[in-house]
Amino acid sequence: MKGKFCLFAVLFISILMIFTNLAAQTDSTKKKQLVIFPVIAKSIETGWAFGAAGSITFRPFKNDTVSRTSNLQVLALYSTKKQLVTAINGAQYFNKEKYILLEQISYSSFPDKFWGLGKNSPDNAEEPYQFQQFYLYAHLMRKLAPHLFVGSIFEFQKVWNIHYEPGGLFDQQNIAGRGGYQVGGLGASITFDSRNSAFSPNKGSFAQFYFNNFSPLFGTDFQYTNFVLDLRKYIRLYDNQVLAMQLYSFNNSGENIPIRSLASFGGANRMRGYYEGRYKDKQEFVIQTEYRMPIYKRIGAVVFGGVGNVNDKVSDFSLNKLKYSYGAGLRFAINKSEKLNIRIDYGIAGGINKGFYLQIGEAF
Repeated sequence: MKGKFCLFAVLFISILMIFTNLAAQTDSTKKKQLVIFPVIAKSIETGWAFGAAGSITFRPFKNDTVSRTSNLQVLALYSTKKQLVTAINGAQYFNKEKYILLEQISYSSFPDKFWGLGKNSPDNAEEPYQFQQFYLYAHLMRKLAPHLFVGSIFEFQKVWNIHYEPGGLFDQQNIAGRGGYQVGGLGASITFDSRNSAFSPNKGSFAQFYFNNFSPLFGTDFQYTNFVLDLRKYIRLYDNQVLAMQLYSFNNSGENIPIRSLASFGGANRMRGYYEGRYKDKQEFVIQTEYRMPIYKRIGAVVFGGVGNVNDKVSDFSLNKLKYSYGAGLRFAINKSEKLNIRIDYGIAGGINKGFYLQIGEAF
């Protein structure tokens, strides 16, 4: 572990040296700020990955001093495990935040792993599978009152070229969508958002509940509804140190939930240290916290921890046998005035699972 951490730290520092001149220019008073840089990353899901990323921050209305900064991020990565990921993510804040638009468009060709459904799936049950996926998400919100929004959501997902071991877990557990599928859904949301930054808030709250119903009206192959509750709190402490907390619940209603729509945790944002999708089922519940602190100029550090689990039914959740993860990381501000960070995290989960993550923006 120590050798791997040193290797990745050297890589991270070398990337920071490349970024320094670019990043220094992004704290100017310009309305539009663009950063483009090469990406060399390593995670437990992808192994080594290489590509490029770009981030543009802007304020679309000249005299609008109320709205947070809008952003658009583009990423393209190809890994040594022959995984291709391309994505566009963004958040646009219209005049005085009367409207907010969030979007994500992605294509991935991805060799992956599957351990079966449930919180008790053993580590030695690991099976490889691969797929191609196109994903579209759009969320338009309208302000009702200060910090309070209602919104509508559209989501579309097409998954094809799924290859798995015949007679293995996919067949044994009759996993929905294992032959390929598409789903489309329309939903609604209610959001309270008093965060002072879209990227790395140091005060305020975020509370959102939404549902999305997938029905034949949008050409879906499976009928189901998911419900998501996301609660976050940010507390500024001594000398710009921040305590960030999140409660996240993802729940599905329906008999047949396709493989890529199941609740799961792991990866870069929730329960870091677990392989993304290590545990899958219909329901998920996670509580995590993170302590963020500045170190020197653009460099900061964090420590984090979380607990959670997956289950078939909401009524099955209990405090027994909770999964846990913890870790630490570094931050480098590529846009100091807008608090946009590159983060490197090292997570340990369940005592034996470990992983590095190099990302743009905070986990939550």
